[in-house]
Amino acid sequence: MRTLYLLAASGLALGTSACAVKAPPARTALECPQTQGDLSRTSAASDGRSCTYMTSSGAEVTLQLVSAAGGADAALTSIETILLANRSAPKPDDKAMAGEPAPPAPPTAASATDAGKAAAAAAEQALEDSSRASVDVRIDSSGKHVTENGDGTMRVELPGIHITANENDETAKVRVGPISIDANDSSATIRSRREVRLRGEAFSREKRGIRATFIYTGKDLPTGYRFVGYEAGGPKTGPITVAIVKSKLDGDAGEEMYPDVKKLVRKNGGV
Repeated sequence: MRTLYLLAASGLALGTSACAVKAPPARTALECPQTQGDLSRTSAASDGRSCTYMTSSGAEVTLQLVSAAGGADAALTSIETILLANRSAPKPDDKAMAGEPAPPAPPTAASATDAGKAAAAAAEQALEDSSRASVDVRIDSSGKHVTENGDGTMRVELPGIHITANENDETAKVRVGPISIDANDSSATIRSRREVRLRGEAFSREKRGIRATFIYTGKDLPTGYRFVGYEAGGPKTGPITVAIVKSKLDGDAGEEMYPDVKKLVRKNGGV
């Protein structure tokens, strides 16, 4: 009987301590290790609020603390605006200037093309399933909804998944939960924002943290960059830890370093 009392008391103590867990205090300075995987630190601000890294392929990473005084979403949107500023406009083709239609531009970013192809392939497969049933629109017990408009546009609707692909202009829009992908033959944009629990609040009902990812790839970026983006995390009240990434390499160069970038953000953001 005494053992039961001890177990009950221990359980009550554990439950009380779990409810009393507090979130870590707002970070005032970053932890910037000399290396993090393929990232090598190149500088660190004296106030501890920013530091920079370089990868072996020359990609640049700037880790910084960002105020969320105006709201976390507003702060992140502002960063996206800065990253996408000063992009170059498409250069008119000589034939187009002469009044003749210009040929379609070739794919210029591997990741953008891959994203578009992947989305188009998913839509095409769904459409093929629909065609086998000899109908253009199908809604089955699982809620799948596939349509073809006859203008080269295919749509797939599933719970939490929405895909629109146009084979004529090689564009694709994909929505999977909090993740959105907009791609064409020359660029791709990937966004993800979601609420998360802060470190130490695993059993909390309230999600007081935010995690976000932004990636843009294309040849219209200034200064020869092909890939820009950020990884962010922290309390919604701020400050948020943001790692801004820039690369002058095409393709998946940016994605290769993202695991190391995420580790830095999670460590400092407390998410």
